[in-house]
Amino acid sequence: MGGAMRRPFLDLENDSIYKIETVVILETQVDDMTSQAIAYTTEKLLQNGALDVYTQAITMKKSRSGTLITVICDCDHQSLCEQILFQETTTLGIRFRFQERKILDREIHEVITEYGSARVKIARRQGFETVQPEYEDCAKLARSHNIPLTLVQQAVLQAGTALLNK
Repeated sequence: MGGAMRRPFLDLENDSIYKIETVVILETQVDDMTSQAIAYTTEKLLQNGALDVYTQAITMKKSRSGTLITVICDCDHQSLCEQILFQETTTLGIRFRFQERKILDREIHEVITEYGSARVKIARRQGFETVQPEYEDCAKLARSHNIPLTLVQQAVLQAGTALLNK
């Protein structure tokens, strides 16, 4: 019987493995925008300080299809992200709330591969670390060498893992 790999217990009460920060969650619903306009808005939000943006298909009043746009940003970027939502979408209002989140300690390192240099994010957890290649760096290298993205990601992951073992 094949089973999932067990991971060490993550003790979220141990203050040394994470920090708590306050973020702002912005939400709005639209039912009259194209997917291209929503993608453009998402891109603009991410370029201007949003930590994350995601969309969900929803059903609105009168059974109309719509999209829920959710933006996560730090408090310093709330006003700018709201301005972008009002400017780039057809929304008439934005809901917001402040929320605390726990984040793991992480570092960004640059590694060298046969395809070029790329960044990796190293997250530290209780008892182990994980390495995550930075997508944009890997995509750029894959395009420039005209090779599959997964090949670059594997090379970057291997170089990042080797960095941990030094």
